[in-house]
Amino acid sequence: MDLPTQRPGRLKVGVVGAGRVGAVLAAALARAGHRVVAASAVSSRPRAEELLPGVPFLAPQEVVAAADLVLLTVPDDALAGLAEGMAAAGVEVQGKLFAHASGRHGTAVLAPLTRAGGLPLALHPVMTFTGRTDDLERLTGISFGVTAPGRLRPVAEALVVEMGAEPVWIEEERRTTYHAALALGANHLITLVVESFGLLSAAGVAEPGRMLGPLLGAALDNALRLGGQGLTGPVARGDAGTVSDHLDALKAAEPDAVPGYLALARRTADLALDSGLLKPEDAERLLGVLADGR
Repeated sequence: MDLPTQRPGRLKVGVVGAGRVGAVLAAALARAGHRVVAASAVSSRPRAEELLPGVPFLAPQEVVAAADLVLLTVPDDALAGLAEGMAAAGVEVQGKLFAHASGRHGTAVLAPLTRAGGLPLALHPVMTFTGRTDDLERLTGISFGVTAPGRLRPVAEALVVEMGAEPVWIEEERRTTYHAALALGANHLITLVVESFGLLSAAGVAEPGRMLGPLLGAALDNALRLGGQGLTGPVARGDAGTVSDHLDALKAAEPDAVPGYLALARRTADLALDSGLLKPEDAERLLGVLADGR
C-alpha cells in the first residue's frame, strides 16, 4: 500500500475535535502547504473558525471521508471511544492517516482504526495552547512526542518538522511515563506557583508576581542547566530549624499546604544528598523535622 505522503501533491487534512490543539495543528499544517478540507467542532467552533477560515464544519464521518490525514484531537478519555465508534460505524479508513495529539496514548488506542486499514500516528506537542492565533508561533522549536509503527515513523517525523517543531521518539510502552513526567513538571509547577502566590499575599506582599518572576525564572534556569547542583534554600543547606518554622507557619496560614511541603521537602533532601549538597548528618536532623511535621 502506498502512503499518502508518497502520492502527488500535498495532504488533505481533516480535524475531528477542532478545539485548542486541533485547530492550531491544522493551521500549522496548512501553513506548511497542506490543505485543510474539513473540521468538526461544537463549543469550540468560533475559535476554530478564526484559525481555519473558510474550512467547512461537517460531521466526523464526513471529515474522515474528505481527508488523507485526520487529526483526532479530542480529550484523552474520549479517544478510544471515538476510534471504536468510527470503526463500528463502517467509516472508510483504508489508507488514511489518523493522528492524535494525546500525550498519554501511543498508537494502540487507535487499534480499531488500524485493524480497518487506517495508519496510526501519535503526535503530542509539548506545549500549552489557548486556541488563539498566536499559538501558531508557539509551535516553532518545541518538541513533539512521536510514536508510530516503524514504517510510518518517517511520515510522523516529517509532519512534525513541517510544523516547525522537533520530533522526539517515544516508545509505545513508555508513553504514560513520558506524559507523567510532563504533567509533574508543568501542571504541578502551576499549582506550586499559585500556592506560593497566595501565601505571599497572606504575608502582606502587594504584588507577588513581581517578586516571584525573577526568582522562579532563575530557579528554572538553574534546574535546566545544573540539575540537582542548582538546588538552593533551607532543605539543600540542611537548615532544620528554618524548615520547622516553615511548617509551623504553614499550619497556621494554610494547613492544606503542609502535606505538599513535606513531600517535596523529602524529595528535595534526597536530591540534595545525591548531589552532594546536603551532608548526611544535616540530613538526619532535617528528616527528623520532616517526620515530626506529619
